[in-house]
Amino acid sequence: MVTNKTEVQRRIVSKDGHNNVRIDNVEGMVKLYLHDIWTTVVDMKWRYKLTLFASTFVMTWFIFGVIFYFIGMGNGDLESGLSSNHTPCVMNVETLTGAFLFSLESQTTIGYGFRYISEECPLAIFTLVAQLVITGLAEIFVTGAFLAKLARPKKRAETIKFSQSAVICRHQGQLVLMVRVANMRKSLLIQCQLSGKLLHSNVTEEGEKTQVHQSSVDFYMDSSGECPFLILPLTFYHVLDDRSPLAGLNAENLLTRDFELLVTLNATMESTAATCQSRTSYVPQEILWGYEFKPVLFSTTGGRYVADFNFFDKVQVSNDAAFLSNNTEKLKLEEEYKK
Repeated sequence: MVTNKTEVQRRIVSKDGHNNVRIDNVEGMVKLYLHDIWTTVVDMKWRYKLTLFASTFVMTWFIFGVIFYFIGMGNGDLESGLSSNHTPCVMNVETLTGAFLFSLESQTTIGYGFRYISEECPLAIFTLVAQLVITGLAEIFVTGAFLAKLARPKKRAETIKFSQSAVICRHQGQLVLMVRVANMRKSLLIQCQLSGKLLHSNVTEEGEKTQVHQSSVDFYMDSSGECPFLILPLTFYHVLDDRSPLAGLNAENLLTRDFELLVTLNATMESTAATCQSRTSYVPQEILWGYEFKPVLFSTTGGRYVADFNFFDKVQVSNDAAFLSNNTEKLKLEEEYKK
């Protein structure tokens, strides 16, 4: 029974925090993306962004090169046997390649001096001014989007580690659900706050069935829900009392319950003051009843502390005898499941 349930287990959020919901049958999706072009460009994958970055320069060089070529053609600069008093619009541009090189040199302000605009052709002067203004704006947009993607706190969130499993045991006389969180970098995360959402199906008093109903799950560390900074691997806990959306959960019905616990850590990076968010989720098969986390922090003879991440996901049977006496059979099932 448990094996079959595991095979069809659906998740809204994956273990690494990615969204598993597919958006389908949306009318005018392309139009919606173009209305918010900035977010669309920032969210592009790197291969597409690098292609856009390079093509923006190459295409503007080529397009304005073609325009300068046609201006010269309209002025008769490309004809053979020109009179000695004829002044070309762009000096020393006789082919499309020459017009492309002039466009490139003008836009990048290389200024070799061999090709240049004469003062006898106002249209070419206007085109040059338009090129510098239009391409300047385009370069600002693309370069800004490029830097915005580099500066996003998303990569910083990937260095926040959650325990692979959550555990349920007794802590200070209360039955609690615990998760462990750690910062994998030396730079501090400040104003850290862990929150949770219980995602499950629900039927209202009117008989309306909700496929995904969200209930808030409060996590605490000691007596506070906020941690001033995340420098050590910390354990946050949620009290399973009558006010908890997980009220009624016990060793017998844990694996038969259908829910997903979404856990989110919001923090501020001390180095940049930017906020970042990291998330994960737990399904019933990833919640171990009657276990507790093994210690991960050790002291050395030199007076320093060492966080050994070999023990970060390790659990051990709870040493609460009263708690264990009611759940011996459940712990055996958990052991078999872990194998």
